[in-house]
Amino acid sequence: MSRRAAPRHLKVVLEPFHDGEREMQARAGVRDEAEAVGRIIRNTISPAAGRLLARQRLAVATTLDPGGRVWASLLTGKPGFIRAVDETLLRLDAQPISGDPLQDNLATQPWLGLLVLDPQTRGRMRFNGRGLASADGLFLEADQVYGNCPKYIQLRRLGPDAESAPTPAPRVSRRLDPAQQSWIANADTFFIGTFHPQAGADASHRGGFPGFVRVTAGDQISFPDYPGNTMFNTLGNLRVNPRAGLLFVDFTTGDVLQLTGRARVGDDFVVTFDLDEVRETRGATRLRFVLVEYSPANPGASRRAVTPRSRRHLKSTSRLGPAKEERDDQAHRV
Repeated sequence: MSRRAAPRHLKVVLEPFHDGEREMQARAGVRDEAEAVGRIIRNTISPAAGRLLARQRLAVATTLDPGGRVWASLLTGKPGFIRAVDETLLRLDAQPISGDPLQDNLATQPWLGLLVLDPQTRGRMRFNGRGLASADGLFLEADQVYGNCPKYIQLRRLGPDAESAPTPAPRVSRRLDPAQQSWIANADTFFIGTFHPQAGADASHRGGFPGFVRVTAGDQISFPDYPGNTMFNTLGNLRVNPRAGLLFVDFTTGDVLQLTGRARVGDDFVVTFDLDEVRETRGATRLRFVLVEYSPANPGASRRAVTPRSRRHLKSTSRLGPAKEERDDQAHRV
C-alpha cells in the first residue's frame, strides 16, 4: 500500500506506513508506538524547518538508476545551498560528485529521498518525494517531511574547507579491496538509501562505535539495526524491495565510497548487504569535520569512552545503564 497524503491544508500524512513497515513494526512489537510516532510526518515544510535548512552544509540523496539499483549520493555546499522555495518545494544549489549517477537517475526515475544532517548539532530531517535535476539546481517536491531523533549521530566540529581541486573519476569495481574493507570496518557512520515501489525513495543514517559494520567477505558486509524511532522506514522498504545503496564518507579527507547491492534482514534484525558495485571517489567534497565525541546512545557507551580520548562526557550526558540498553535493543528501531 502506498502512503496517502492528506490535502495540503491538513499538513499531515493520513497513512504514513506501507505494508513492509507495518510488518517490521509488528515483528518488533512496536505497532502502537509507531502509530503514535507516525503523526510527526507532514506533507509541508514549516518555516522553522526552512530556517534550519538554510544553515546546513550536508545532505544525502537516494535515487534509482534505470536498472532499478539504488544509490546514495553526497551533496554539500555553503550555508544556504538548501532552501525551501515554498511549503512543498526544496531547491539545492549543488552538483553531485564526479561520476555520481544522481542526475542520470532522476532523468529516468523521479523518486528522490533526501536526508539533511547536521553533525554539529546531531539534527536531521528527511524529505521524500519526487525530484528534478536541472541547470538551475536540484529540486524536490516533498510528499513527506519529518525530523528524526539525534540517536547514534557522532558529534563533529566543522573544520576549514579544503582547497578546491579537480575531483578524479570514481574507481569502480565489484569487490571491496583491502583498503576499502578497512575503511568500512573502522567507520562510525554511514548512510543507507532504500526504495519502495509506491512509497518512493528514502535516505537514512546509521551510526555506532567503529566496528559496528562488519566486512564478512569482499562482496558482503553486515550491520545491526539499533533501536530508533519505531517507524522502520529502512527495514520496511527492504522487506518489500531488497535493493539498497550505502554511502561511506571520510570526513577528514573528503573521500567517498558508494555501494549498491541487495540487503536482507535477519531474525535478529542484523542486515546483510551483498555488493553489486562499489565506486570510490577521492577528494569528493571540500567539506571537513573533526570528531568531537561519539553518541552516548551508541550501544556499549556506558562501558567505553564516548570522546576519543576520555570518558568525562559520559558522566554528564549518558543516563543509559546496561540493563536499559539491553531492553531497548529489542525495539524502537528506525
